[in-house]
Amino acid sequence: MNQRPEIIISSLDAERLDRMLDSLGDKQFPGKDALLAELNRADIVAPEEMPPDIVTMNSTVNFKEIASGKVFSLTLAYPHGNHNSDATVSILAPVGSALLGLKEGDQIEWPKPGGGLLSVEIIEVVYQPEREGIFHR
Repeated sequence: MNQRPEIIISSLDAERLDRMLDSLGDKQFPGKDALLAELNRADIVAPEEMPPDIVTMNSTVNFKEIASGKVFSLTLAYPHGNHNSDATVSILAPVGSALLGLKEGDQIEWPKPGGGLLSVEIIEVVYQPEREGIFHR
């Protein structure tokens, strides 16, 4: 699982994320470099052309921890969104930037708090704005 899967990001998400990162200036946060790297390597498509099984901003995704088989559900959100729920993760968190652009069936590893790696598989994109016809959010 050393090779990172290909990722797809909508042009709308890419533009908003670029503006968000520009607004942060030199401010550092965990995962900033990883998010920039993901944006730089992504295939960018128009929101209307987004495949329905891709994790986009404001998507809700079910994923499985491979070692335990435990299933989790998270909604990928912008940092200014409502994060009062344990089911929401900011794109600025390492987990958030790792999820962006993945598709159902992809497996990835990300750093666990306190060290080590967590291997997960994307099971299902439960909700994706683009799939619902929401192209301007």
